[in-house]
Amino acid sequence: MIVHEDFLKKLRAAFDLNIYEVKVWTALLSRGLATAGELSDISNVPRSRSYDVLESLEKKGFVIMKLGKPIKYIAVEPKEVIKRVKKVIQKQSERQVKSLEGIKTTNLFEEIQSLFKKGIVRVEPSSLAGSLKGRDAIYSQMDTMISNAEKSIIIATSAEGFQRKMNYLKKALERASKNKVKIRIATELTDENKKLAEKLNGIKVKNIKDIKSRFCVVDNKDVIFTVTNDKDLHENYDMAIWVNTPYFAKTLDHLFDIAWNKSK
Repeated sequence: MIVHEDFLKKLRAAFDLNIYEVKVWTALLSRGLATAGELSDISNVPRSRSYDVLESLEKKGFVIMKLGKPIKYIAVEPKEVIKRVKKVIQKQSERQVKSLEGIKTTNLFEEIQSLFKKGIVRVEPSSLAGSLKGRDAIYSQMDTMISNAEKSIIIATSAEGFQRKMNYLKKALERASKNKVKIRIATELTDENKKLAEKLNGIKVKNIKDIKSRFCVVDNKDVIFTVTNDKDLHENYDMAIWVNTPYFAKTLDHLFDIAWNKSK
C-alpha cells in the first residue's frame, strides 16, 4: 500500500497518533479486516510492534478485535472514530480543567502566588512591557486585563475585530459590566455588528470609523495595542505590544474620549 507522507503527517496531527499507529490504521482502513501479520506487511511496521500498536488503536477506538482464530481486526468507520476521539478529548479536558481549578485551593498555589507578588514589586513599571504574537496570545492577555478591571475598559477595533472579540471576550466583558466597570467600544458598525452590539448588556458601542487602530486600555494603566493591520492578515502573524504605563494609557484614553464625544 502506497500512502503519501504528507497524508500520514496530516492524519498524525489530526488524530494525535504516532507514525506506527497511523501506518497500521491506514493499512486496516484499506483492507477493512486483517490480521496483525497482514497489517505489518502492508504498512511496513515491524511485526514485533504491530500487536502493541493495534492494542493502542483498539483502546483509542480506531479498531475492533474480531473474536476467533487467527485474531483479526476490523476498521471502525472514520465518522465514528471522530465521535470517539472527541469524547476522549472532552473527558481529558474536563479532568485537566478540574485539576487546575483544584490547585487554587492548595498550598502550592499560595506559594507560587507569593513568589509572583514578591517578584513583581521589584520590577520597575517601565519594564512591564511585552510583545504578543498571534491572535490567541493577544486575546488571552486582553481577557486577563478585562477580568481584572476595576473602573474602565475602552476598546478600539476594526469591524472584523469586533466580531472576533465578541466571540472570545464577550463573557469577560459582561462580567466586568456586572461589576460596574464602565465599558466603551469604538468600531465600524456593520449590519452584523449592530446585531451583536444590541445583545451586549451594559456595554456601550459606537460607530467610529476614524480610529484607524486597534487597542484596549484598562483602568488607565494597562494597554494592548496592535502593530499590524488585520486586513488579509493570518491570525498567527498578528502582533501586539502590552505595556503597563499610566502615562501612555491616559493619553490613549484622552484621544479616545475626543473621538467618542464627537460621534453620534
